[in-house]
Amino acid sequence: MRTLKNLVLGAAIAASLGLTSLAALAKDVVVGVSWSNFQEERWKTDEAAIKAALATHGAKYISADAQGSPTKQLADVEDLISKGANVLVVLAMDSEAILPAVKKASDEGIPVIAYDRLIESPNVLYITFNNVEVGRMMAKAIYAVKPAGNYAFIKGDKGDPNADFLFSGITEVLKPAMTAGKIKNVGESYTDGWKPDNAQKNMEQILTKNNNKVDAVVCENDGMAGGVVAALAAQGMAGSVPVSGQDGDHAAINRIALGTQTVSIWKDARDLGKTAGNAAVELADGKKMTAIADVKPFSGGAKHITVNGILLTPLPITKANLNVIVDKGWITKAEVCAGVKPEMTPFCK
Repeated sequence: MRTLKNLVLGAAIAASLGLTSLAALAKDVVVGVSWSNFQEERWKTDEAAIKAALATHGAKYISADAQGSPTKQLADVEDLISKGANVLVVLAMDSEAILPAVKKASDEGIPVIAYDRLIESPNVLYITFNNVEVGRMMAKAIYAVKPAGNYAFIKGDKGDPNADFLFSGITEVLKPAMTAGKIKNVGESYTDGWKPDNAQKNMEQILTKNNNKVDAVVCENDGMAGGVVAALAAQGMAGSVPVSGQDGDHAAINRIALGTQTVSIWKDARDLGKTAGNAAVELADGKKMTAIADVKPFSGGAKHITVNGILLTPLPITKANLNVIVDKGWITKAEVCAGVKPEMTPFCK
């Protein structure tokens, strides 16, 4: 076993003699983090939060960037294990392709945290935000400003279960209006790698197909929303077509103030990273997944495999509550209001 169970037992005995404590063992914890694609703005914030949480326990952080390659990610996980990782935190590029690495880790007694993206294995602890609810929030925000018309849907990467979790929440909210004929789906596309340039191309194709007759875009994250807005801007439509996103990317929050994006569902990555970092140390110390705070069974994946999960609650950010994200120190008012005329957004006066 590569966990610290034996060390925990020894520490418990020593502690009874007043010589040490379990907390001191954290210095022996090595947490290996495998990132799917570290180039996205979002993950730098997550990493800082994970590192900060580990630092409070004296645990060591090591990492690898798969650079968008499922094959490289398998090799990365192997390398993290060889470097002594006691626990793994994996942001999967492809939820299916990563399964052999999860099995290898589990066979060696190394706990695995599926970070923000589901890995359907009973051996993982899934830590994320409630992504079905994120989808609902996106749809509600767009529907509130455009309750009828031609809708386009820019989904995430097909290999990421989150893309479908989000879309299930989106369709749950919009289905009644679609069934009634008030909303028409005029274009729907997965986006390879969640990449903004791919999202822009997808949006350009939908606009061409519909002669620019698109009234709203439900887009599944902020990076892609940037690509969508670029496509709309090229046709003189940016600001007149509501667009959704998620993650609270700084550029997206600025677009909300400018009026070119309607909503970003803010998933405070600092909370997610902190939760994962703390859980990693607990798992490395031998704590059972089911004994960790707020863990509940989750089985929302395509295979309906039940995993242990912690689902945090997100928050929609629109022009009406920009102050919240500033007050919590996520972004400065100057960054929110860059290039924004006061009459555009009351918050920027």
